[in-house]
Amino acid sequence: MRLATTATPHKQAYEVQQGLLCNQRRARKEFGIRIPRPLGQGPSRFIPEKEILQVGNEDAQMHTLFEETFATLGRLDNITLVMVFHPQYLESFLKTQHYLLQMDGPLPLHYRHYIGIMAAARHQCSYLVNLHVNDFLHVGGDPKWLNGLENAPQKIQNLGDLNKILAHRPWLITKEHIEQLLKTEEHSWSLAELIHAVVLLTHYHSLASFTFGCGISPEIHCDGGHTFRPPSVSNCCICDITNGNHGVEEMQVSLSGSIPTESFCEVEALMEKMKQLQECRDEEEASKEEMATRFEREKRESMLVCCSEDEESAPTRDVSRHFEDTSYGYKDFSRHGMHVPTFCVQDYSWEDHGYSLVNRLYPDVGQLIDEKFHIAYDLTYNTMAMHKDVDTSMLRRAIWNYIHCMFGIRYDDYDYGEINQLLDCSFKVYIKTVVCTPEKTTKRMYDGFWRQFEHSEKVHVNLLLVEARMQAELLYALRAITRYMT
Repeated sequence: MRLATTATPHKQAYEVQQGLLCNQRRARKEFGIRIPRPLGQGPSRFIPEKEILQVGNEDAQMHTLFEETFATLGRLDNITLVMVFHPQYLESFLKTQHYLLQMDGPLPLHYRHYIGIMAAARHQCSYLVNLHVNDFLHVGGDPKWLNGLENAPQKIQNLGDLNKILAHRPWLITKEHIEQLLKTEEHSWSLAELIHAVVLLTHYHSLASFTFGCGISPEIHCDGGHTFRPPSVSNCCICDITNGNHGVEEMQVSLSGSIPTESFCEVEALMEKMKQLQECRDEEEASKEEMATRFEREKRESMLVCCSEDEESAPTRDVSRHFEDTSYGYKDFSRHGMHVPTFCVQDYSWEDHGYSLVNRLYPDVGQLIDEKFHIAYDLTYNTMAMHKDVDTSMLRRAIWNYIHCMFGIRYDDYDYGEINQLLDCSFKVYIKTVVCTPEKTTKRMYDGFWRQFEHSEKVHVNLLLVEARMQAELLYALRAITRYMT
């Protein structure tokens, strides 16, 4: 489809970019000036650049979305260029994020970006930290705050405990945590401010999951995004070699031009299981007692899924200075004798409780978040790899409910026995790692599940992980706030 030739902000920016490239080449040639070049190849380390929509090749609808994104963010970042696999979701995501960061709300603009930095730092997500450091300064934030959390106002520092518990063990949040924030004399938060902060924290915890889960590359202007060295003969970057992102399987595929034979059966086997489960649903329904037993069994088994065999890595000072208690991380709920009661959705749900609470204290945001949840959950193209006209609702629900199960959240109308039928071990490892310890995600994990599926389908999986995680964190935080209010 031919695009209009009228000069637009996006077109003008593109032309400016081309002019800069010409000037760079001239500067390098005539004056010997060192010009940085991108360190990686494309927006994602996991997805080949040729698989991702190239700016300039988009249709009219995508062109408009790119324009709006550029006008809002002042950039087309790598997260946007990967999310664009699913334009309907991207539009909702950008609208929500724009509202949270730039529109009228309880918190000042610099507070919003600093909270984003705090949240992303909990998962050592330097990509998001770097973006919001720049944005924080752009809206007038005090540079001293960036020297460490201890340099931020006490009110912001008080948010540290809620940040770490939400990020790693949200089931531990109680109304006492909420009370401490709301009743701290001159450093206290209002309810509206706290709701805004909670939404920002959960948004950026889950966005860190997407960043690591899709292998988002650093932006060229940020640390780790550029190099002054000339291109090497090999396409293999030294940073990929050292972090395990150059699997032998990938090299075998590129050399032979083929995929291992067993992966060709993967989709057919999964579709057959879905068909059998549907037939079982139609024939008989498990008792309530059996449904509860299956949930508890799946919850116990989810604790045995190892996120990573790698040793714990300490966060760098550049990231860790934005939060306290660097040793605090994810722990399965029932390990070391600790027990947490199951969170029953019929007692407190997003639809019946959380949505209205957010919308009442931070108008319109509940609606935006709800729309984003539904788009991610309901999104389907009725395809599975090369197969068309497939109902994927059973699979999408299994992924969503497995994530909530890891957080102790139970739907009493769901048969958790389906999860083990639909999600194999490598997929569970990937899900748990991306959701609970995203900083440990590797390309090997990404390549290891759904080997026959399209990259767009794996990105869709990550959208489900993002939204299910965000909703789980919100449920625990909003329930605690509701209990405080009552």
